[in-house]
Amino acid sequence: LAACGGGSQPGEIPPPPTEALATAEAEVAVTISPVPPTATAPATLPPPAVVSPQVTEAPPTPEVTPTPETIVLAADAGAFTDRNPITGEVAADPATLQRRPIAVKLSNAPADYVRPQAGLNDADIIFEHWTEGAVTRFTAIFYDTTPPNVGPVRSARLIDLELPAMYDAMLAFSGASVGVNQRLNASDFSDRLLRAAEPGFYRTGDTSKPFEHTLYIRMDQLWQAVQDKGLNTPPVFGSYNAFTEVAPEGGTPASKINIDYKTEKVEWVWDPEIGKYRRWMDFEEHVDANTEEQVTAANVVFLTPYHVNDANICEQINNGVCAALSIEIQLWGSGPAIVFRDGQQYNVTWHREGRNDQLTFTDADGNPFPLQIGNTWVQLVPGYLPDPLAVTP
Repeated sequence: LAACGGGSQPGEIPPPPTEALATAEAEVAVTISPVPPTATAPATLPPPAVVSPQVTEAPPTPEVTPTPETIVLAADAGAFTDRNPITGEVAADPATLQRRPIAVKLSNAPADYVRPQAGLNDADIIFEHWTEGAVTRFTAIFYDTTPPNVGPVRSARLIDLELPAMYDAMLAFSGASVGVNQRLNASDFSDRLLRAAEPGFYRTGDTSKPFEHTLYIRMDQLWQAVQDKGLNTPPVFGSYNAFTEVAPEGGTPASKINIDYKTEKVEWVWDPEIGKYRRWMDFEEHVDANTEEQVTAANVVFLTPYHVNDANICEQINNGVCAALSIEIQLWGSGPAIVFRDGQQYNVTWHREGRNDQLTFTDADGNPFPLQIGNTWVQLVPGYLPDPLAVTP
């Protein structure tokens, strides 16, 4: 059986030096010359000298640049009760942080049938990855925001054995190949699988699109289904990221990011007015169908983990012959990465040492590298692609 296939990263500032105000003091020496007495004119003094005081203006007080404030550190993130540990944002409703995240598998091809997708701007973090046929697919993690609709929902891949474990999440998907289904059913989160028969899934009824591109989710109903299963419990994270509002030092300008997935092109363009990157897909604005607003990201992370074909799992069969093997993206261990934030590029190292760890990042000195507060897109790209990344300062 084959799965549903797609087409084709303070030191305290001393007070400003106080210059003593110059005080002008004037001393007038008056000399009285003796005058011989006369009978007609008394002695007179010269008129006193008039001295104008000198006024010195106080120097202007220089503006103090705020030092970067780390919002969340790995050591204390667990102590926060109102801040989303995936985005670093303060939750509009802290009660939403007591529910379990949901990872949703989303299609990205063919463009005419699946774009614009619904719910992209409400996801806390989205992983874009290669599937067979060199097209990409998304796994979006939703936690403290409840979009009205999310979709189109498609079939899972081998990477979805890792992402729900990283965020202690449910996994919502339309199905999977025989091999991937077997692996999911044998996983340590097999009780957290949400397939298309669950409450909250629905078909749009759009007959202009192939049936497989019409599956969507009403997220409020899906979370209720998770509640009814007794699984809507707070997540337990194995690791935490750091976040800062102010850009770290050491970055280089990155106003535009171009990522070449071979058959699909991604472009991120820095917009200083909103403090985020705007996304283009195949040279067109990538928008969220729920709002018709362009997709944006506070952080864009570029990774090239190992991509290995699994000879035991076939994703696409043509005339009884396997035309495409499943790709195992080895998102564990550590490796080089690039984090784009605040219009800057930072070369860092990514880490995932434990199965339940999120992706975290360190700088060249081994210190935690902070993300910007807000949502993140992770671009997973095969390292063997020729020149997959181009950055414009």
